[in-house]
Amino acid sequence: MQSPSVVDFLYTPSHPLNTKNLNKRVILDMIRFSTNGVSRADLARQMDLTRAAITTIVNDLIEADLVRETETDLDTASSGGRRPIHLEINPQHSKILGVDMAVTHLSLLLADFSAHVISDVELPFDIKNNPQECLQEVDRQARRLLERAGLTFQDIIAAAVAVPGPVVNSFGGVSAPPIMPGWDGIPIRDILSAQWNIPVVIGNDADFGALGEWAYGAGRGEQNLAYIKVGSGIGAGLLLDGHIYVGSTGCAGEIGHTTIQENGPVCSCGSQGCLEALAGGNAIAQRAKEAVRAGKRTLLSNISPSAGITARDVAEAARLGDLVAQQIITSAGSYLGIAIASLVNVFNPSLVVVGGGVAQVGDLLLNPVRQTVHERSLRPAAQALRISTAVLGRRSTGIGSVVQAINLALDQLTER
Repeated sequence: MQSPSVVDFLYTPSHPLNTKNLNKRVILDMIRFSTNGVSRADLARQMDLTRAAITTIVNDLIEADLVRETETDLDTASSGGRRPIHLEINPQHSKILGVDMAVTHLSLLLADFSAHVISDVELPFDIKNNPQECLQEVDRQARRLLERAGLTFQDIIAAAVAVPGPVVNSFGGVSAPPIMPGWDGIPIRDILSAQWNIPVVIGNDADFGALGEWAYGAGRGEQNLAYIKVGSGIGAGLLLDGHIYVGSTGCAGEIGHTTIQENGPVCSCGSQGCLEALAGGNAIAQRAKEAVRAGKRTLLSNISPSAGITARDVAEAARLGDLVAQQIITSAGSYLGIAIASLVNVFNPSLVVVGGGVAQVGDLLLNPVRQTVHERSLRPAAQALRISTAVLGRRSTGIGSVVQAINLALDQLTER
């Protein structure tokens, strides 16, 4: 039997689970990711286990306060039947902290055990600052978020932190991240886990974005999808046969450093003509600044030089009909389409989800992406492909962090 859930995303239990505990773990995922609710009969059928075996496991989960019973909203009264009893994750079991530590912003989400967001905050952030200062800011903002909710870290069972670089799971940090200078080898996981006294898992932001969109966004039910995060940098989270693929050293999905234009602009990684140097947030902002300096008529010229033009400014101007901004976004979309077409030909996903701050401009970015992918992909791959924006918007990575923190908690709970 193949589990319909994603159990081993970026964290592997420290001890192999026995058969009963493995079944518990799979059943928990079937319950939490079900779109229409799941009953004991459904579990028995899908797991190919007896009703007695399912009842034993479910009763254990109910006794552990992980699962609770709920009546469905189906109208069965007219037929005189009982309302079906479905199972759901008990949202009150524990609280979860999800963190998206991005290049220019920091997002923190406080959620219940069913991944429902209770409270969140987003604020400016500069990951190029000293790592110690950055982690102190993450700690400070996390404690403020909990304090506003009347909680402390004693109420949190697990946390997950997304970072914009290749993650090495063995030490819980990043390796040679192009847009995270000074972070190479910093044990992010251990530092935060010691400060908060809870289990912490670290993951790549695009991987967590893929996880968030798979669990609760545009990718529900998909087994092969790519999540493209277009922010200051560009990365891809790859879901292969229902599991996130990170590669041998955590560098899978770094499409931002695919060469698109030989001898093009210099990228943060040191190469020339990378996708990130042509279509990333910093590249979009730079093209806008050049247009203003050239005297082109654009709303962007109204932005104070001291404030500086950002990719978000360009996206907003494009939404307002600014021609120069729209041309910049369209050009970025075409470059992005070239890289995605190569990804489609190699990976053959059924869905590509484009997220991140720049993607919020919608079809102004997606239309040139779709056209370029259609022109450059193999026909069978292109015909089976959908390209959409992230349903969760800017929250994709943060929600993925919450989901992964719950994964970590469940792994440890079922080990016990």
